[in-house]
Amino acid sequence: MEEKAKFGDKVSIRTVHETFEGNLIESHEPGLVLLKLKNGYNFGIKKEDIVSINVLESKTTKETKKQIKVNPGLKNVDVIITGGTISSKVDYASGGVKWLTNPEDLFELYPEIFKICNVRKVIVPFMKASENMDSSDWQEIAKICEKSLNDSEVSGVIITHGTDFLYYTAAALSFFLRDLNKPVVLTYAQRSSDRASSDADLNLQCAARVAVSDIAEVVLVGHGSWNDDYCYALLGSKVRKIHSSRRDAFKPVNTKPIAKIFPDGKIEKISNHHIRNDNGKVKLDLGFNDKVALIKFYPGMDSEIFDYLASRYQGIVIEASGLGHLAIDEARKNLLPSIKKAIDNGLIVCAAAQTVYGRLDPLVYSPGRKLMQSGIIFLGDMLSETAYVKLGWALAHRQWKDKIKEKMTENISGEINSRLEE
Repeated sequence: MEEKAKFGDKVSIRTVHETFEGNLIESHEPGLVLLKLKNGYNFGIKKEDIVSINVLESKTTKETKKQIKVNPGLKNVDVIITGGTISSKVDYASGGVKWLTNPEDLFELYPEIFKICNVRKVIVPFMKASENMDSSDWQEIAKICEKSLNDSEVSGVIITHGTDFLYYTAAALSFFLRDLNKPVVLTYAQRSSDRASSDADLNLQCAARVAVSDIAEVVLVGHGSWNDDYCYALLGSKVRKIHSSRRDAFKPVNTKPIAKIFPDGKIEKISNHHIRNDNGKVKLDLGFNDKVALIKFYPGMDSEIFDYLASRYQGIVIEASGLGHLAIDEARKNLLPSIKKAIDNGLIVCAAAQTVYGRLDPLVYSPGRKLMQSGIIFLGDMLSETAYVKLGWALAHRQWKDKIKEKMTENISGEINSRLEE
């Protein structure tokens, strides 16, 4: 390797076979030169095959970080960074990633959002993969949101987040933030910013446009299709990750998107929503009872599983069949006696559909009616993940001790849709 080529430099490497372009990154394999290609993938080249290395752009001569000028004609937004692909940038020296921790880092990677809003501050309460979060993390995010939203200088809040369990956080904020006065926008990236197919920049641009709009809801904003043609704003209590890798991974469930956001700034309203009230004050309702479980029924499920959880928890959400059925009557492993006993002993048991789309209807067949008579609370079209979050939140309200069924079936944050379109 020529001495003038350093880690982080953009180079052209000519081999005996072909020529490759990318950024040099550190290789821990002797005899191998490692490139990060434009598509984001790392590519190894044997040193013995290299004919020449030409530096196209030196890391040391790259433009230094620009000073961010506040535009008095734009609204202010606070950005909460919690982790995930969208919250990081590639370190070409190591091939790893570094977290974005200030407005300058955001500007360097995503300059377009600064044409839409002023990023007043970047707040980093923690950096976690979404699977490592729990209710205390949701509460911490909600507290930061409340402080920002009740500041007259702030138009809205953007939260960057890992994708896999993003919809749990969205559901939690939908219940924790009462009398919401301004937009709370969660966004993400399925693909890192160094890849040509990254969705991060457009998602952030669309998130910024919603954050300064009149949509006073907790929403998830991201690609609405495979292409870079528009994003959707999806209600936080009615959204789910449906695909593991597509850029339009999130879909609204049993409802329509709130809005369609285009790259040119146009926002097309699709469904009703609460309107911003800059004079209003959001209130925190942070209670959460962690003694809640979410379980999926499957054929042959042993009642011992339910009994074990029932003895240790105060609430259980069961993902039942599409209509709300579980194994009872002639089933070798009848769950009904265990369910009746647990409910009689004070356990709150709720049912949600594992089919995702559609609504439970326990009145169609006798098994459903028997389960309903046992005291199970059937939650209509509520997503099971939202039901888990809502039950934990509801059980934390001691004054609701005798009203849990009433509260679980009340449409508090748009989580229940009484009119479904086929």
